Amino acid sequence: MRFEEILDDVGGFSRFQFMILLILCLPRAILPLHFLLHNFVSATPAHRCALAAPQDGDRGSPGADPGFLALRIPRQEDGSFSSCRVYDPPLTLDLDQGNATAPCTHGWIYDQSQFSSTTASEWDLVCDDKQLNQALATYFFLGVTFGAILFGQLSDKFGRKSMLLVALLFSSMLGVTSAFSTSYVMFAVSRALCGVALSGLSIIGVVLGIEWTDVKHRTFTGTVMSLSWSAGNMLLALMAYFIRDWRHLTLAVTAPCTAAIIAWWWLPESARWLLANGRIEEAKKYLVQCAKVNGKNEYTSKLDSETLAKVTVSEVAEKNHSYLDLVKTPQLRKITLCSGLFWFAVAFLYYGISFRISGFGVSIYLTQFIYGAIEAPAKIFTFFILNWIGRRNGQAWFLITTGALIGINTAIPFEYAMVRMCIAVVSKGFSEAAFTTAFLYTAELFPTVLR
Repeated sequence: MRFEEILDDVGGFSRFQFMILLILCLPRAILPLHFLLHNFVSATPAHRCALAAPQDGDRGSPGADPGFLALRIPRQEDGSFSSCRVYDPPLTLDLDQGNATAPCTHGWIYDQSQFSSTTASEWDLVCDDKQLNQALATYFFLGVTFGAILFGQLSDKFGRKSMLLVALLFSSMLGVTSAFSTSYVMFAVSRALCGVALSGLSIIGVVLGIEWTDVKHRTFTGTVMSLSWSAGNMLLALMAYFIRDWRHLTLAVTAPCTAAIIAWWWLPESARWLLANGRIEEAKKYLVQCAKVNGKNEYTSKLDSETLAKVTVSEVAEKNHSYLDLVKTPQLRKITLCSGLFWFAVAFLYYGISFRISGFGVSIYLTQFIYGAIEAPAKIFTFFILNWIGRRNGQAWFLITTGALIGINTAIPFEYAMVRMCIAVVSKGFSEAAFTTAFLYTAELFPTVLR
């Protein structure tokens, strides 16, 4: 007997599964709070050179006389004061004087109307050092990449539930460490390590949800869990709007991990993983619990150790695989190569749009909220449209449409801000459709043991 048959008998998609989904939606909603946090904690406020050392006071404060500033700071093509240069020496009424400039020697004055502080203003990551600020997102996603490999192996070896707790605990600790960082290096390292832990939340949550759901409803389960990502996306916009200090915001987005840790106690371990590792009695306990919650009490008598031991043999036989199996046959090599390419394109488009929330003529907080809101109907639309046009055509056309819309937006002048905003929102929806399709398509392309 296969595990899927036992799961169908005890209720493969009923109250027990909804309880699991409800619990797993919480860590899933936490992910965008951190994945897109860079938009706000590392934003670069409007700034200009300070005109005196801090101890001397800056006569050219944000409200300084424009005429006074004009003699000391050159203007850019758009008429605003330069962010990175000052006249050296300051201009006078002498018409024969040159207009030589120099870098800011006394630091910068930052506009605090939108952010009270960010990593850019905290450590002066502007002008020649602006790449360091932009690199913070790269460090985080390098951690996410490493975490996907690490926690995939750990969850196979030590179990889904235990490794989910490890990921939650480390996400909490490293989130707090990030908020109290005293240097750029400390923040970059703690954010990268936090990315490792959050990657564990992502993959383990999806796997645990799928392994407790029957085959017919796995697509629906994946869609429901992904909706919690969109909810977290919108929540980030609200939190960032009310919390303008980067340290306080980092603490705020880490706080929900506490609720997820509490909810973790009600999660069952994957019965499939337990059987694959010969832990028959533990698997039996959770399967009996599942049957009782789902009102399938008549099937509990069939869950004897002898029957489950036979399932264990089957699961262990399927277990001995490695990453090399992804390229073992010509067909698998083709699938691995093609899925790797479209996953790169999907992530490149989605995060490329998600990290571009300014320049549309509306508040960046509103843009972030709209970007999150458009994802929900996009996911529901994708769930139904894929059954009509298929996964392959859907993946192709969602990517092509997203790319075309981005190309159109780059050709529209900045003065047409609302038009650009509308196109950006639609392209965000299609990028999310491509992302959702990638999850479903990849899961169906690969055999269960490699998935």
